[in-house]
Amino acid sequence: MFHNMSKSILERMAYLEGIDSRDRLDGTPTPQRMRQIPPETGKFLALLAASAPKGDVLEIGTSAGYSSLWLALACRETGNRMTTFEVLEAKVRLAQESLRLAGMREAVQVILGDARQYLDQYKQVAFCFLDIEKGIYQECYELVVPNLVRGGMLCADNVISHQAELGAFLEHAAADERVDALVVPIGKGVLVCRKA
Repeated sequence: MFHNMSKSILERMAYLEGIDSRDRLDGTPTPQRMRQIPPETGKFLALLAASAPKGDVLEIGTSAGYSSLWLALACRETGNRMTTFEVLEAKVRLAQESLRLAGMREAVQVILGDARQYLDQYKQVAFCFLDIEKGIYQECYELVVPNLVRGGMLCADNVISHQAELGAFLEHAAADERVDALVVPIGKGVLVCRKA
């Protein structure tokens, strides 16, 4: 999967990584920043998504499409269909450009809108990546987990870097008998939940 990454994917990832680095240093206001995962988290998510059972792959929080590219690589391996949701129109345009330039546009459906209005349409979720405003993590979790297929996974980013904000959510996931849950100390911390 990683050894066969095209030059166009690598170039677009490097371009987005450069913007993300600048955004973090130059004082770009938070809503306009890329706010994307680091490469090691992308690889980790792609490995997990490539191991997921058959079903829909969802991403809640597209930003510029960086994590979408990693997940699309996994979908290319598995044949799973991917849909990603983003509430900011400018970021949707940037994500569509990223996917087009990387040659992955046909592999990913990008939806402009609040994922919470769409999630009940996905009844066979194989993998879901959650990377949005932290205050709605638990609401999205509750909309996705009942629709995970057996062995399906939900992953949430920033659970170590935002532990104070996400403490109740993490406790909820840890106590949830529907899933096996573990926090993995990669990047800013990824909660991995697998449907039991």
